[in-house]
Amino acid sequence: MPSVLDALRSPRLLVREALAGLVVALALIPEAIAFSVIAGVDPRVGLYSSFVMAVAIAFVGGRSAMISASTGAVALVVADVAPTYGLDYLLATIMLAGVFQIALGALGVAKLLRFIPRSVMVGFVNALAIIVLMSQLPQLIGVPWLTYPLVALGVVVIVLFPRLTTAVPAPLIGVIAVTAVVLIAGIDVPTVGDQGALPSALPVPLLPAVPLTGETFAIIAPYAAGVAVVGLVESLMTAKLVDDITDTRSSKTREAAGQGIAQILSSLFGGMGGCAVVGQTMMNVKISGARTRISTFLAGAFLLLLVIVFGDFVASIPMAALVAVMLMVSYAAFDWHSVRPSTLRRMPLSETTVMIVTVALTVATENLAIGVGAGMLTAAVLFVRRVAHFTTVTRRLSDDGSTAHYDVVGELFFASSNDLTTQFSYADDPSRVVIDMSRSHVWDASTVAALDAIVHKYAQRGTAVEIVGMNEASGDFHTRLTGNLP
Repeated sequence: MPSVLDALRSPRLLVREALAGLVVALALIPEAIAFSVIAGVDPRVGLYSSFVMAVAIAFVGGRSAMISASTGAVALVVADVAPTYGLDYLLATIMLAGVFQIALGALGVAKLLRFIPRSVMVGFVNALAIIVLMSQLPQLIGVPWLTYPLVALGVVVIVLFPRLTTAVPAPLIGVIAVTAVVLIAGIDVPTVGDQGALPSALPVPLLPAVPLTGETFAIIAPYAAGVAVVGLVESLMTAKLVDDITDTRSSKTREAAGQGIAQILSSLFGGMGGCAVVGQTMMNVKISGARTRISTFLAGAFLLLLVIVFGDFVASIPMAALVAVMLMVSYAAFDWHSVRPSTLRRMPLSETTVMIVTVALTVATENLAIGVGAGMLTAAVLFVRRVAHFTTVTRRLSDDGSTAHYDVVGELFFASSNDLTTQFSYADDPSRVVIDMSRSHVWDASTVAALDAIVHKYAQRGTAVEIVGMNEASGDFHTRLTGNLP
């Protein structure tokens, strides 16, 4: 994977990174405006946030070529703050969220990614593609009929242009082609300018004017915690997704801290905060082929340049051109292999269920963090249920009938050991019982309590019980707890 220095030394790579950043910047503008509306603030707040976060994360983030900006998920979390308490409280909320994210990064929250199963990742990707598609529907409903052929034109250009050359990102050519047709033909269709006013000045640093009291903290802390969690989940999942696409590794711990730093800087420059933008990241990495931090930095830089210096031209870009780009992002992001009938027939029902739960809740709530959390919970429950059924207890009598031998096989924990006491024939067994655990493992206190209960039941009948065959870890754990549990 090329480094920043490699791109700076290669005109071809540098041009690719720059053009990719330009395409992303164009796509960020209408979304930043839309997210500002959700958060109840001026469009400039969302645009400033996207600029600051993209530039900041290019330096402090842990994943090259990933785009961070204002997002719908964060906007939904803080939707009540500005309308209820004012813009300064929103800025203070975002600043505190950044502090929380830095703290979570230091505590190693990024390491939790290893516990996310593949089925949840597939559901995450598919839900992302559906949300990107759904986000374009407002631009396709109740619009002039010429919007539809313009969108189709943009899609055709994006699909066919790479057959001519890949030196220039096809989405950029698609935007230029559709915009040219609209301007030359004088077609009246919705434009970027219709989405909201663009800023005309650079953002200036400021501190939120809120009282530094416990009451203020009590107001903003719950919202800040929500932003921190939602932002980290989306950002770390997006980083992992880019890792898979590029076959490279990134520092999730650095990414967590970087998101916090970018969040704080966003609030200092009057931004509404955000996190990794999955759609624009896919546009940057998968559609445009960007691979370095240059594209991320230039996405933010071009965004500010476009809205302040070339605001009039940007305002004239038809939304149809950007819709075409986002439709292709949606198509490219979706894991079509995961929903093929042949794949579904081979895949265990539990894996498919986890994917469906992740997709359904993500799409229903439009919050990737909720969907991923629900998917992980479903996967955990189904895994525990499946493993619990793998435990067996087999009874056999010695030749002389004086001893009953029980072979316990499987992993013993709360789900599998709760009914362990019911699998012994207390009344029918002779005066000596041997429980062989050489093919099992004791994982928790519930299992030790179950073994104690078995020994106690036999003791009440005057039967001697000997537990043998425990491995070293199980033996140490059992010895430490046995007889000491209520």
